[in-house]
Amino acid sequence: MTNPQKALAACNTLMLDMDGTVLDLAFDNYVWKELIPSEFAKLHGMTHESARAELFGHYRSMQGKLDWYCLDHWSERLGLDILAIHRRVNHRIGFLPGARQFLEAVSQKDLRLLLVTNSHPDTLALKAEVTGVTRFFDAIYSAHEVGHAKEDQSFWHALKEAEGFDPERTLFVDDTMAVLQSAATFGIGMLVRVTRPDTTAMSREMAGFAGVVSVAELLP
Repeated sequence: MTNPQKALAACNTLMLDMDGTVLDLAFDNYVWKELIPSEFAKLHGMTHESARAELFGHYRSMQGKLDWYCLDHWSERLGLDILAIHRRVNHRIGFLPGARQFLEAVSQKDLRLLLVTNSHPDTLALKAEVTGVTRFFDAIYSAHEVGHAKEDQSFWHALKEAEGFDPERTLFVDDTMAVLQSAATFGIGMLVRVTRPDTTAMSREMAGFAGVVSVAELLP
């Protein structure tokens, strides 16, 4: 299993997920689990609980697919302006504890720093506007621009072709088990999981990958 501190020292490419790794997943969870069901309930004259049950069924059916992360897909499917709903509560967007300081530190290191995200380009642009997160990275790869979600092996093949990174000298940090498993299958040499992606929830301990509560723990 990867030693997080040694991995950072050993890598020449550092790939970071965005939501739940450097930005607080509390924002996304609030939007998708509370605010969108509330708007859907109003639109269809349903109770909040009924709307949540229906939407969570839709969510489960799409999880891991590119459309699951696509605002256009959900706007069309639900009859709601999903980006406008995100913008309405953009004051909730923020860094996870220690993440900004971590990015400031690693952006000064002699390594290739990549943002590797399933986030839709519109959401990515909104979060960059609010936090400035993208300014720390040498390059940004959105699954929508690549054409495959990170859960799909095709994503990693396309990223390898674009970047030419050495998988054995690459450290990838994410909060999602299915994504880390996909990266492991591809052959990424060093993998670390953020165990508390949402500051309003408890830490999630799962076997299989080295875990850190915050990316700041990767620093010596």
